[in-house]
Amino acid sequence: MEEKKERVLLAGVHTGCKDALFDTTDETIEELSELAKTAGAEVIAEVIQNKSEIEAATYMGEGKLEEIKQTIDSLGIDAVIFDDELSPVQIRNLSELFGIKVIDRTILILDIFAKRARSGEGKLQVELAQQKYLLPRLRGMGLELSRTGGGIGTRGPGETKLESDRRHISRRIAALEADIKEIKKHRELLRSRRRKDGVITACLVGYTNAGKSTLMNLLTESSVLAEDKLFATLDTTSRAITLNDNRKILITDTVGFIRKLPHNLVEAFKATLEETAEADMLIYVIDASNPQYETHIKVVDSVLSELGALGKPTVYVYNKTDLVDEKFIPIQENSVGISAKTGENIDKLIDIISEVAPGKKKEMTVLIPYNLGNLVNELHKNQKILSEEYLGEGVKINLLADKITYEKMKSYII
Repeated sequence: MEEKKERVLLAGVHTGCKDALFDTTDETIEELSELAKTAGAEVIAEVIQNKSEIEAATYMGEGKLEEIKQTIDSLGIDAVIFDDELSPVQIRNLSELFGIKVIDRTILILDIFAKRARSGEGKLQVELAQQKYLLPRLRGMGLELSRTGGGIGTRGPGETKLESDRRHISRRIAALEADIKEIKKHRELLRSRRRKDGVITACLVGYTNAGKSTLMNLLTESSVLAEDKLFATLDTTSRAITLNDNRKILITDTVGFIRKLPHNLVEAFKATLEETAEADMLIYVIDASNPQYETHIKVVDSVLSELGALGKPTVYVYNKTDLVDEKFIPIQENSVGISAKTGENIDKLIDIISEVAPGKKKEMTVLIPYNLGNLVNELHKNQKILSEEYLGEGVKINLLADKITYEKMKSYII
């Protein structure tokens, strides 16, 4: 039997603040609506108040709260979801006023992450973010704490511990941080091994639902979950591709970013997101069909800056050009318009990745004496052979060679 969807009302305050990334607008409410649907709710009503300042005690003004209370009663609303992170005092006051569940943007995103996490690592990181969010809010969440397991905002690895006291949660946070520290050590070991083996690494980054996983599947012929939903994939996935000159690149698909991404979540996922900071290059995926794509770029740049990943060699991939009416022309250097769905311009994208990726190979022609057959075998194994000809004095090979091989084979150049 299909689970009954919770009926929710969305609410936010538009302050007109200078940093539009953190204000409530029609676009952020629309995004909040998508998040609510992803979490399994049915959006019944939306309310935006124009107010220069957020109310410290109740988030919104008295008149607007009364309007919401009447809507709750008349439309049978189960929960109110706010477009910002609420303080413990605001949660307590709003819960008492409405008499139903109060959820903020942060706990909604954490709820979706809890739903999407599949790996042990992902679950640990989500629970850490949940516990850090919960700790200062224990007193203010009395109503929610009595609804353990009651739909959105209450699921996830930590749901059976919601009534736990502050000391227990503090101990749990310490344990989770210790486990994640071990994961970080393991990741650092893997990265060190890759560097030693000369593996080039690239990270797919972008706003949630930009099409990163679809592109990953196309480039690597893999089957990463790709859905038209926010945060369809959460756990990090890595796959290798071979470029035209035989260089191998390990591509990692990372979690999508979003406006007002909870700070606790960024902190908890640092171990995973460090893959982005440590990568040799970024493949920056942008949804060209979304009217808000320029804002999305600002959001992603903001998170990349926080991670120390801005300024890396970057390929800008404007995806979903099949959904754009006019011919889309990207403006950045090293950028290309593609459709990961139809495969349009994928060859051009791979060419640009080859240009931007470190360790680009140089063309050379060498003559290898027949008594050095082991060198010929080595070239066949690791380099891109363009042509080969057997002459009287040896094997003439035209190839693309990496820097080390080029230096090693310089004495055989003809």
